[in-house]
Amino acid sequence: MKTRIISGLIMAPLLIVIFIGGPLLKALVFVISVLAVIEFFNVHKKDDVYASIPIAIGSAVVLYAMSFIGVDPKFYILWLIASIFACLLYMFNIDKRLTEDATLTITGIIYVIFFAFHIAWITDLEGYEVFVWMVLITAFITDIAAYFSGYFFGKYHFFGKDKLCPKISPKKTREGAVGGVFWCALFSVGFGLLFTDGLWYHCLFMGIIGSVAAQFGDLTASIFKRKIDVKDYGHLIPGHGGVMDRIDSILFTAPVVFWYLQVFVVK
Repeated sequence: MKTRIISGLIMAPLLIVIFIGGPLLKALVFVISVLAVIEFFNVHKKDDVYASIPIAIGSAVVLYAMSFIGVDPKFYILWLIASIFACLLYMFNIDKRLTEDATLTITGIIYVIFFAFHIAWITDLEGYEVFVWMVLITAFITDIAAYFSGYFFGKYHFFGKDKLCPKISPKKTREGAVGGVFWCALFSVGFGLLFTDGLWYHCLFMGIIGSVAAQFGDLTASIFKRKIDVKDYGHLIPGHGGVMDRIDSILFTAPVVFWYLQVFVVK
C-alpha cells in the first residue's frame, strides 16, 4: 500500500497537464498511449505473437498530427483504412509473420491508440473541454468505489453469492460493481453542479454509463492478461504495474464521454 501511495503522488503532477489542457494534454495522451500499446504488444510475445510496434507508433504519429493540424473529420476514416492496410501488409513477410501478428497490431491501434485519442477530441470541443474530467471521474472513481464497496459489502451478498465475473477477475463482486456506479454517479453530479453551466443531469447520465463502461474496460484488460497468463502489463509504475494497467478503464470511458457529448450535448 505504501508503494502505491508513493507512486500515486509521483503521478499527481500529471493533473496539472490536464488543467492546462490543449496541445500539452494531447501530447501527454500521445506519449501515454504509445507506452501502453508497446506494453500491450510486448506481453503477447509470451504466446509468440509479434505485433508491429513501428506500424502502431507510425499510426499514432499520423493520428495526432492530423489533430494538431485540424483536418476535416473525413480524413480520420482514411487514417483508419490506411492503418488497417498497413497491418495487413505486415503479413506479406509470409515466412515470419502470422495472421495473429496482424490481428494484434490492428487491435492495439484501435483499442489502445484510437480509444485513448478520444480525449484529444474532447479537448477540441470548444466550450466543453472541461468534460475531459468526466473521463477521469468515471474511470478512477468507479475503480476506487468498486474496490471499497466490494471490500465492505461483498461479504453480505446483497446481489447473490456469485462473484461478478469469477473466471475473469475473481476478486470483483456484484456489490462492488453497484457501489462503483452509485458513487461515480454521485461524484459526477457534484462535478456537474460545480463546474458546468447547468449540465449536471448530463453528468449524471455520463457517470452511470461511463461507470459501467469503465468496469467493462477493466474486465477486458483482465481477459487479455488471463489469456496470456500475466499479472500486469508492465512494471513502469511501482505498485501499479504498467501504463496499460492504469488506463484500461479510461480506454472505454473516453469514447463514451466523447460520443455522449456529441450526440446529446454539443450544439
